[in-house]
Amino acid sequence: MNRPKASSAGQARELTDIPNIGKAMAADLMGLGITTPADVKRMDPFETYDRLRDPMGRRHDPCVLDTFMAAHDFMNGGPAQPWWNFTEQRKRLLGKTT
Repeated sequence: MNRPKASSAGQARELTDIPNIGKAMAADLMGLGITTPADVKRMDPFETYDRLRDPMGRRHDPCVLDTFMAAHDFMNGGPAQPWWNFTEQRKRLLGKTT
């Protein structure tokens, strides 16, 4: 049975307590040395996304960056939001129009 997600950063004890972070995303983060919610609070979502590549060196889908942004924002006191709420912000920050 899945535990409910944290409703505030202070309630997050494990990576999967953070909204938008499931088992697979937690495993990806742990592979990069991000093992606790406090690490998510300190991480740079853009650098973390850039470091996360598949075995062939390709980047993951940009929605992964949106998820990292949402998790980082939540751990820094923001409200729990779906990852897609960060898509427009990502596009603005990266200069993308589509």
